[in-house]
Amino acid sequence: MKNSKSAIALLLSIFIVLALSGCYGKSNETSQTSTETETKGSSTNQSTSSNIESQVLNLYASNEIPTLKTNGIIDGLSATVMMNIMESLYRTDPEQNLTPGIAEKHEVSEDGKTYTFHLRKDAKWSNGTPVTAHDFIFAWHRALHPDTLSPHSYEFDNIVNAVEIQDKNNELYGKVDALGVKAIDDYTLEVQLKNAIPYFLDTLTNIVFYPQNEEFVKSQGDKYALEPENLIYNGPFKLDSWKHEEGWVLKKNPDYWDAENVKLETINFKVVKDVSTGVNLYDSGSVDVTNLSSEFVDLYHDHPDLHSLLKREMYFIRFNLENPYLSNNNIRKALDMGWNKKEAAELILKNGSIPAYYLIPEKMVISANGQDFRSKYGNFNAEGIEKAKDYWQKGLEELGTDKIELEFLSYDDGQRKSVAEYIKNQLEKNLPGLTIKINQQPNKQKLALEGKQDYDMTHSGWRSDIADPTDFMSIHLSDGPYNWQSYKSEDYDRLVKKAQVDFSNLDERFANLQDAEKILIEEDTVISPMYQASDAYLVKPYVKGLVANPNSTYSYKWTYIEGK
Repeated sequence: MKNSKSAIALLLSIFIVLALSGCYGKSNETSQTSTETETKGSSTNQSTSSNIESQVLNLYASNEIPTLKTNGIIDGLSATVMMNIMESLYRTDPEQNLTPGIAEKHEVSEDGKTYTFHLRKDAKWSNGTPVTAHDFIFAWHRALHPDTLSPHSYEFDNIVNAVEIQDKNNELYGKVDALGVKAIDDYTLEVQLKNAIPYFLDTLTNIVFYPQNEEFVKSQGDKYALEPENLIYNGPFKLDSWKHEEGWVLKKNPDYWDAENVKLETINFKVVKDVSTGVNLYDSGSVDVTNLSSEFVDLYHDHPDLHSLLKREMYFIRFNLENPYLSNNNIRKALDMGWNKKEAAELILKNGSIPAYYLIPEKMVISANGQDFRSKYGNFNAEGIEKAKDYWQKGLEELGTDKIELEFLSYDDGQRKSVAEYIKNQLEKNLPGLTIKINQQPNKQKLALEGKQDYDMTHSGWRSDIADPTDFMSIHLSDGPYNWQSYKSEDYDRLVKKAQVDFSNLDERFANLQDAEKILIEEDTVISPMYQASDAYLVKPYVKGLVANPNSTYSYKWTYIEGK
């Protein structure tokens, strides 16, 4: 379960997602999101016990939704939309504790390897079809089948036969019926794990574990999840309309099992990439929430509507090891150390983000004896720019050149554009002979280029769904779906893969993961950590119960308008 005390401060958080990284997101890359709308909704009197005001929330997003397929490449924005229009066995409540979703309750066997979930009988899809155990099995099978394999398929690895089903050299390859799940009856789902996993229930909140209705999905064919009419919904809201690259509208789902506790009637989103436009819309009253870039943080530093949130979301530069220059370790070390991370966070971002010399944030993971994950090694590659110059010259000599030109793939939204430009200027200034060309792309296109490994360096991000190091580290496994840089390390793979399944000695597991992070960043330097993301934002005082999760997703189930 998650820490409820630390999450209370999140209750008024903004919808500002990333994703991709991000950050990918879980895949995923996070997509920064904020808020806006065109629709006003009906006017009513202020809230009383019998007469409530217009329950319309106006938001904007900085990007188009990349996907609404639960087995797709899911960034933070996609995840946020899907967690509000769909529902899994469990979801997190406003205090970040697990609360029943489609599952009313569950039991766990004495050895911790068998979970039995009892589904509520009043849950149904928006077309009137009941949500059953078969919907979960169908969705999970699709996520593992070679023809519809999800980039998040590794999330299933602790379920019996999931790894074998994904292994082309195994006799069970592609045989999804061998997965350790079965429907005892329509409303009872049994899951068999290979090992007892302390955070298994938390993983079930991930989008890839959401159900899909087989009859509907097959009826839609290739059109599934491309438009509102190509989806059915079992969550608090429905996708009412979607104008691609312009915006979308969520409406309250009257068929949702807990509809009586959902107060919002409409949530309007419009794609607005420019922060200054968002701030102007907020000041004019057209927008209920807006994120702030660095220049606006200074301007609104004492505004009563100002809030900030440090997220479980890390940004880093990926190095494509297929590039002949970036295959040189000294060049990578120079690029990691050749710019001022502290200055970038404090003077460029200025939103509470903190410089990072690591992948696993401080205070995210604590050992059984109270040790912070960062306590063993602290920062990596923090020697400074002069040391970077030494690595640079050594790398140039090894490559037999005095000039290097690299492309830096990055986001096209304002704040992250500024970070990329700052890094370019710093590196070109501090590393003689280096030329960097920035390739700014919308998040969806950026993810596609990364997936094809069509870049030299890329401004990446990742958000963690669980407070465990493997969530961040799995993306760099040599055979992982997000190894978009051709990184291969037997030692790194061995340590991380063991930690994913072996919980017999928690102290040893903790130490192994610390060593794996050292290999990734200090020894091999296949990423250059940038910063742990924070949001600075303004939220109207009449917006209540807007819930932010530490993985950069946002829930509107408990949000309402009061006193507008």
